[in-house]
Amino acid sequence: MDPGPRRKHSSANSPFRLFDGPIDVRSVALTGLLTLATAYTLYVARSFLLPVVLAILLSFLLAPVMRVLRRIHVPQPVAAALVMLTFAGATLYGIYALSGPASSWIASAPQSLRKIDDKVRTLRKPVQKMNQAAEQVQQMATVGDATPDPTVQKVEIKDAGIAESAFSVTQGFLAGSMVVVILLYFLLASGDLFLRKLVRVLPRLEDKKVAVEIARQIEDQISTYLLTVTCINIALGTVSAVVLSFVGMPNPVLWGVMIGTFNFVPYVGPFASMVVLTLVGVITFDSIGRALVAPAIYFFIDAIEGNFITPALLGRRLALNPVVIFLAVTFWGWLWGIGGALLAVPMLATLKIFCDEIKPLAAVGEFLGP
Repeated sequence: MDPGPRRKHSSANSPFRLFDGPIDVRSVALTGLLTLATAYTLYVARSFLLPVVLAILLSFLLAPVMRVLRRIHVPQPVAAALVMLTFAGATLYGIYALSGPASSWIASAPQSLRKIDDKVRTLRKPVQKMNQAAEQVQQMATVGDATPDPTVQKVEIKDAGIAESAFSVTQGFLAGSMVVVILLYFLLASGDLFLRKLVRVLPRLEDKKVAVEIARQIEDQISTYLLTVTCINIALGTVSAVVLSFVGMPNPVLWGVMIGTFNFVPYVGPFASMVVLTLVGVITFDSIGRALVAPAIYFFIDAIEGNFITPALLGRRLALNPVVIFLAVTFWGWLWGIGGALLAVPMLATLKIFCDEIKPLAAVGEFLGP
């Protein structure tokens, strides 16, 4: 008995269908070229984009303070000036207070390195023996060419002096700081200027309402995230400074500020803080056991913060995928250096919040989440 014509399986009806048709090689190639061009542009324009991104993130961080001042009827430009003066004054005071201990540690760096070298000399003996054996083998291999040719001229390339390099770095830092300060003031003083312009451009009233609602939600989520993470890092640095002072570490405030700042870079930042605390402990104390007390205590404090406090305060909605975090820190650190590594996670969280609020980008937000 003929059961009738069999129905062929159609990929169009499959829930796992990825493509509607054949892959367009030209479209893939153009997408790849666009990605490479974007990465190259981000790298070349890092001196311009880094201060701009920092100013935008700081405007989101200070947005709750601006809302409070707006509720008590303080004019927007005056409120922005007050916020900027307070923020700049606190930052400059912190830099001035920490400049003394930091400069003393930098000045004593050669002596500190010699102390570390003396304490770990026993661990380096096997490596030194291997290097001596390698040098002897190299001398035996080049015994026939030991006489130098007097006609060969040696070319030496001298690097730029330390003072010149320091001046260049300082000049770039000051220029970037001025861009951040000026742009941040205008962003705070303008308030809802860009949102009002967006509302004017949209044709329908329904679209205007949706745009305002999405913009408000994104601003609230981003400002809440940045404010929460900043408060967590300040508390972490404060607790660490207090504990380090009890165990006898010199300049605990300096190391507390370092810990709070480095904690903006997950995984890499705490590891760097632990390495620095270990080196300082080795320099300060005579025994290795006493030197490891400070990094061990910090490891315990950081484990509590990372596994209990931060997840409880942020919740799953603002949590991020650890793999994506590591890739973001690596990518932005490669593009923009230390500044990019510090801003990688705030930028990633901002992107996730933006994608969660825009329905067509919800899949990207889900991918960025845990």
